[in-house]
Amino acid sequence: MNKDESEFFITEFPREGFSLIDQLQGRVQFVILDQIKLMKTSGIESNEIKKIILDNVQNIIENYQFVEKSN
Repeated sequence: MNKDESEFFITEFPREGFSLIDQLQGRVQFVILDQIKLMKTSGIESNEIKKIILDNVQNIIENYQFVEKSN
């Protein structure tokens, strides 16, 4: 994929007027939508796209090391 093609698939989330949490949530949503668009263009079936994305998100969450603060 060249630079022009990648710019077609990468959507930038606006920063102004949004809290940091809203910016991060918006970026996640845009990234997932961009991934879906690319995967559909690549000919991957909708059910497979859903499975791949959900598996990836689940792995990210499961592998994150939550650190609990002690008082």
